[in-house]
Amino acid sequence: MRLRRLAGAARDGLLRRFGGGRWRIDRPLLVLIHRYVGLTMAGFLLVAGLTGSLLAWNEELEAAISPALFHAAPPGPDARPLDPLALRARVQERHPEAFVARTPLTVEPGRSMVFRLFALPDASGALPELANDQVFVNPYTGEVLGARKWGDIAQGPENLMPFIYRLHHSLALGSLGSYLLGIVALLWTLDCFAGACLTFPARQRNRAPRTPGKGWLARWWPAWQVRWTGGSYKLNFDLHRAGGLWPWAMLFVLAWSSVAFNLSEVYDPVMKTLFAHQPDGPANRTPATLQLEPDLDWFEARETGRRLMAREAQAQGFAVQWEDALTYDPRSGQYRYRVHSDRDLSQHWGGTQVSFDASSGALVHVWLPTGAASGDTLRSWIVSLHMAALWGVPFKLFVCVLGLGVAMLSVTGTLIWWRKRQGRVKMAGKRMAENPAVAHAARLDGQ
Repeated sequence: MRLRRLAGAARDGLLRRFGGGRWRIDRPLLVLIHRYVGLTMAGFLLVAGLTGSLLAWNEELEAAISPALFHAAPPGPDARPLDPLALRARVQERHPEAFVARTPLTVEPGRSMVFRLFALPDASGALPELANDQVFVNPYTGEVLGARKWGDIAQGPENLMPFIYRLHHSLALGSLGSYLLGIVALLWTLDCFAGACLTFPARQRNRAPRTPGKGWLARWWPAWQVRWTGGSYKLNFDLHRAGGLWPWAMLFVLAWSSVAFNLSEVYDPVMKTLFAHQPDGPANRTPATLQLEPDLDWFEARETGRRLMAREAQAQGFAVQWEDALTYDPRSGQYRYRVHSDRDLSQHWGGTQVSFDASSGALVHVWLPTGAASGDTLRSWIVSLHMAALWGVPFKLFVCVLGLGVAMLSVTGTLIWWRKRQGRVKMAGKRMAENPAVAHAARLDGQ
């Protein structure tokens, strides 16, 4: 019965919208869309908001929870870190069953270096599961401080933040959860506009002269305010409405960037239709055997990357600020040399990179985070905003509070629906008690 009413209301709304020959937004239909889309998303956004508020402080919390893994004090005032590529070689030697594909090239004072292990196929071609896939190394001494399997909460507190990240990104359900949250993010993106429209003042039916000071913006202003003394229902309603208006632009950024993270099948076609993008690099080939020992070793590759990056910096007018990482992909036989340049937005990682052939050292691809193509610049902005990678501690605090705000919007929206539902049920019961014919018709409708 309730589904019939919903379908009928949606049908009537569409007829009102298009039947008169003039397009207009139908407010009752928007209410239904916002209500049921919001209820569908509420639980997911509650989890995403709470976990996101913690992830804004991911580095700080990781170091606080697992200091033995992340802290590496210099042994003396004049101590200098070892070459990161030499440390990578040590880790690779200790783990012949795995491949260390990425080397951080910059040592942060007082912090360990983290190397990721990737399983190598066995004789049957299957990839065995590694007991641990992250190794923490003291950059001053080469001592291994510990290891963990990223995201495996069964290992204990040292995996708490990675597990929270898994919840945030995929509900800890792998690719299925990632796609599910991608769909939720797409609904959230669309619902941002439906929710904003519902805060607009209702159209005035009469054509009487307007009262001074009661223009459209003046009538919209109450939607931005919170009535702190108007009772619990009004307070809850105002927190939901105003709480979605004030940070609306950032909520839209969070929603659309989540689509970019989890639902590239939608994000990429839309953005590539609307904005210019840099050419994609060549697709990875799948060789019969992995090329684990390329002609250019890691030290030669670093020098090649430095040379190619310097050439591109001069040609395209950007400045390299520090080295970030060197990665080798044994599937494609290519190195990726990444730096932080003045084209980067993030204060924590570099996105400027060159890819080159691991045998000849020939340049394959260049990618710049900003300034090369508008679509890539927009993506760099929304990703950096989503991950609180800009403007230091103040913006991390803002993103943390915003995550709590997303959770609050989920709770207040559900409470608004529940209170109105109770009111509708109570009113329906009252009408049926006063008019037996209505009760009889309702019973027939339910059959």
